Amino acid sequence: MNIHMRFGRCCWQTPTGLAAVLAVFMLAGIAHGGEKPSPDGAGKRNPQKPGLAPGMVFIEGGCFQMGSPPDEAGRWKDEHRHRVCVRDFAIGKYEVTFEEYDRFAEATGRKKPDDLGWGRGDLPVININWHDAVAYAAWLSSEQGSHFRLPTEAEWEYAARAGTVTAYSWGNDAGHDYANYGQDRCCGGQIEGKDRWEFTSPVGSFPPNPWGLHDMAGNVEEWTCSRYDEHYGGAEAACAAWNDNGYRAVRGGSWGDIPQWVRPARREAYWPTRGRYNIGFRLVQDLPR
Repeated sequence: MNIHMRFGRCCWQTPTGLAAVLAVFMLAGIAHGGEKPSPDGAGKRNPQKPGLAPGMVFIEGGCFQMGSPPDEAGRWKDEHRHRVCVRDFAIGKYEVTFEEYDRFAEATGRKKPDDLGWGRGDLPVININWHDAVAYAAWLSSEQGSHFRLPTEAEWEYAARAGTVTAYSWGNDAGHDYANYGQDRCCGGQIEGKDRWEFTSPVGSFPPNPWGLHDMAGNVEEWTCSRYDEHYGGAEAACAAWNDNGYRAVRGGSWGDIPQWVRPARREAYWPTRGRYNIGFRLVQDLPR
């Protein structure tokens, strides 16, 4: 049995309020429409744009095949391949770290999440639920005067693929020189190649994907703002409402996962009130249209 149990096990956390501040937060997202030419693969360049916050990477919108082909190794039935178009957006170069999240916790009087003794600093924050991640984004928005949020599921996969069509952004074969993931068979961390960490690794420890984003595969799974829909009925292109109690889509795989689980197409579903030792997040910054 895998360590995730796709629809969760037992661990619940109590969500925290912020309804007024966050009501508008879930209105952001992307749409199927306004199509642009598809990106030109791994050679695509993403120019800097005015107004980008530090650590954010501009991603030019376009259309792509979301999901995986039927013959991709490790494919699950919820990875139905379909065409999706996204608008321009900016996304974090790195996963949000303990250092960044701890500043938020101190400023707002929230309890700091447990690091399980692995360390804090530039390690990705863990043990935070979806509501915690959304609250962090709202706080950062008020601090910096820009609008931050979690990525939609479609935005996340588009950025993780970075114009590629292979099983991983670096090719069809997994490798510990490219990402922090676990054993070939479930489960647990493994030290091999450039992967010197049994658990989480400092953000940016592995080469970026072709669009300059680190740890889109492995290290920690990442919350998206989208409601999980097994059949891809459109929820992947929008943010769920704060009070929507349905599952949320989680992406990217983690330090303890088998290689097939860190593919860009791989999907997980978790309750928004549930924090785990292998789930973190990164942010999107909405830019003026």
